[in-house]
Amino acid sequence: METQLQKLKDVRKAGLLSVIPGCGQFYNQQPFKGIVFLAIFCLFIIQMVVAGIPALNGFITLGSVPRVDHSLFLLIEGTLQMIVTIVFLAFYLLNIYDARRVAKLWNTTGKANTTARSILKNAWESGFPYLLTIPAYIAMTFVIIFPVLVTLFIAFTNYDFFHIPPFRLIDWVGINNFLNIFSLSSYRATFMSVLGWTVIWTLCATTCQIILGILTAVVVNQDFIKGKKIFRIIFLLPWAVPAFITIMSFSNMFNDSIGAINAQVIPLLNHLPLVDLAAVSWKTDPFWTKIALIMIQTWLGFPYIYVMVTGVLQSIPGDLYEAARIDGANFWQKFRRITLPMILFATAPVLITQYTFNFNNFSIIYLFNNGGPGSVGAGAGSTDILISWIYKLTTGTSPQYAMAAAITLMISFIVIAFSLAAFKKTNAFGNEEMM
Repeated sequence: METQLQKLKDVRKAGLLSVIPGCGQFYNQQPFKGIVFLAIFCLFIIQMVVAGIPALNGFITLGSVPRVDHSLFLLIEGTLQMIVTIVFLAFYLLNIYDARRVAKLWNTTGKANTTARSILKNAWESGFPYLLTIPAYIAMTFVIIFPVLVTLFIAFTNYDFFHIPPFRLIDWVGINNFLNIFSLSSYRATFMSVLGWTVIWTLCATTCQIILGILTAVVVNQDFIKGKKIFRIIFLLPWAVPAFITIMSFSNMFNDSIGAINAQVIPLLNHLPLVDLAAVSWKTDPFWTKIALIMIQTWLGFPYIYVMVTGVLQSIPGDLYEAARIDGANFWQKFRRITLPMILFATAPVLITQYTFNFNNFSIIYLFNNGGPGSVGAGAGSTDILISWIYKLTTGTSPQYAMAAAITLMISFIVIAFSLAAFKKTNAFGNEEMM
């Protein structure tokens, strides 16, 4: 009885001792784990004293002496230190949880892994999935989270042409950049104009490429179509050619004076009866430029939808169509009741991502006509979408980095909100459990 009582561990005491990482592990007779945890704690304390506290202080002040302090570097170093601190806090909580868990394990089983070998073996066997994902989480932290946080913090500063370190210090300005987007008449008018076109562009270009992709896939999949392989090769050509080359080719074809559309296609069509078309100002009239952009993106985007939908169509059981035929359903009824629901059921998540992709489709807007023609103010062209406007804000003669960061965050909120709403409305991920 006395031996059994000696084996019992005080769970509360194990947790309190873990206020200093490693002490709880020593209490649980796990010296190897205690040494590792205590070493990590000591390294963090040393890092905080040597570099952490100065980095956080620099993040708060963003420097005090021009030409000596580099505000942008201080912001980046402070952001990195915040990530390190958050990671350590997660480790700190894990240390307390581990000490309490092992203490409970002692009390229920009367034993626990105490040697270094048994601890490492248990970590390998029980924590193998976590060991595999840790490198991915580390990469994600520095490749995704770190840049996002830097952009987030820049949006709350006055980092612009007049405040470029190290010659001028950057200051925190709170939410002024977000307020200026709607309070300053120049930015407000430009933002609403660019946002409006961005929404129209996203809806029209994406919907057209989806409709054309589904239409071509359904037609080619019909039994009476001959030479399906030839059609499939033709439909895949826009996808096979690099988009950069295709966009630049179309940019030349739509040239107002010497482009193939005005110089050859329209004159050829005018030879048809009752056809009398005039040359179109594809690259000098904003309306026609927008029409051209939507048509080009439809051409570029439909092959991906075509390939995806073709795979879905080949997986639909033929018995469904046979039953519908026996019931007297025509082609349109079979398409509306069987084909289209099955396509949307299987491809809803991917179709939603097509909208979010085109919302930030920078390449076609920039390469076709550099966001032109004309201007709607604040450096934005008449066909610029939000992402291309941001590019111009950061690369123009008077860069507005903070304003660009603020607009970037607004884009992120819009895309995330739309995606979440669409996924919830279509039950996109719920469908995966039903398949």
